Amino acid sequence: MTSDLNSTLRISEIFFSLQGESSRIGLPTVFVRLTGCPLRCEYCDSAHAFSGGQSMSVEAILDAVAKFGAHYVCVTGGEPLAQKNSLTLLRALCDGGYAVSLETSGAVDVSGVDARVIKVLDIKTPGSGEARKNLWENLQYLSGKDEIKFVLCDEADYQWAKQVLVDRNLAHRCEVLFSPVHDGVAARELAEWILRDRLPVRMQVQLHKILWGNEVGR
Repeated sequence: MTSDLNSTLRISEIFFSLQGESSRIGLPTVFVRLTGCPLRCEYCDSAHAFSGGQSMSVEAILDAVAKFGAHYVCVTGGEPLAQKNSLTLLRALCDGGYAVSLETSGAVDVSGVDARVIKVLDIKTPGSGEARKNLWENLQYLSGKDEIKFVLCDEADYQWAKQVLVDRNLAHRCEVLFSPVHDGVAARELAEWILRDRLPVRMQVQLHKILWGNEVGR
């Protein structure tokens, strides 16, 4: 176990804020943002995490997280799973008694993620420019406690996501979230489409963007 705690990761930032997305929206949460991402989504709001950051051991990350005194921890990026030692970090956080969630693009294998972690898997739409990188095999590793997220740029993305929802029977696999791109498709418009089509999805908006705009580390 000691050797695992000595494993290192490249960390962009660790900060305390309200969870802005997922079914845990509004909960005080420690965010551990890892550096690096193999995707370049058109609407990315965390490009500052593509490079830079600092090397930290898992033990040092745990110490940093503990200082905030919070129960919820979200490991995000970039793409956290692009760093192999992220699996060690996720396991260590769970062992530490935290309620842990993982925000992942869905373009990297999730099969090795600790079963205690809530996986929030972002299926990339055509509007993201990265839909070809969706690793559909990941769906088999989701359980009822996990979540699937679609970030929608326009009505074409909505129609595409609606078809995927039906074709892959996603609503019977886990909770499905539809989210409008901030400063993109109007939230009210997306709400009306969901109600019109009676989709079994949860609509969400980015609470942190409403509260703090594009401020980094919030």
